[in-house]
Amino acid sequence: MVKIGAHVSPGNVVAEAQARGADIVQVFLGNPQSWSAPTFSHAGGAAGMKQALLDAGIDAYVHSPYLINIPTTNNKVRIPSRKALQQTVDAAFEIGAKGVVVHGGHVPKEDDPELGFANWKKAVDQLDMKVPVFIENTAGGERAMARYLEAIAKLWDQVGHTDIGFCFDTCHAWAGGMDLADAVEKIKAITGRIDLVHANDSKDDAGSGRDRHDNIGKGNIDLDSLMHAIKAANAPVITETPGDADEQAADIALLRARLG
Repeated sequence: MVKIGAHVSPGNVVAEAQARGADIVQVFLGNPQSWSAPTFSHAGGAAGMKQALLDAGIDAYVHSPYLINIPTTNNKVRIPSRKALQQTVDAAFEIGAKGVVVHGGHVPKEDDPELGFANWKKAVDQLDMKVPVFIENTAGGERAMARYLEAIAKLWDQVGHTDIGFCFDTCHAWAGGMDLADAVEKIKAITGRIDLVHANDSKDDAGSGRDRHDNIGKGNIDLDSLMHAIKAANAPVITETPGDADEQAADIALLRARLG
């Protein structure tokens, strides 16, 4: 059976998972809007968190900070982005995480996207992947590295020689203009893999470029289309949906019922 869970607070990760009926969790380690080094708010620090997850039989994934933009040509962002990604990978290793998710990023509007793909190659070649790293497709940006299938193909031309993985976000795909009827199949044809699914409905129309998640079955994505894409991915599923534990538990229960 596919493991299903949610993005939760890391301070008491097992209790957060149990409140949602989650098999797996995703967490931030620290402030996602900061360049600060990862922190461990769990009792006992990284070791305490790792042991708690092991004792509960819950797999964890770490989402890297939102500020990270690996492909940018802006040195003031690209250099700290590489440092932050490595720090996140190192911290994820300390808690025994199964992987780190990082957004594909973009280049400034005045720059050639080819520079961004090359910057990704340089970064991945220098990255010590103590745990797997999954590049996530993004919802917006004409010069994004992982919004359109054509861009993902160019990105994989640069990073496919490594063991880099892929995280498929359903809301991002919908907002980015992908057809969920065959998006997963087309991505797998490029990357050879999908390692994690972010199962999110969307508050906006297809192709909007807007990254606004909604609860499963409550947004603008047809539920059957959404479930088709998730099933086709055949990977662990994390919800990043609005609301409290009860609302996210309902999302997980719906996904579990539909996925079987």
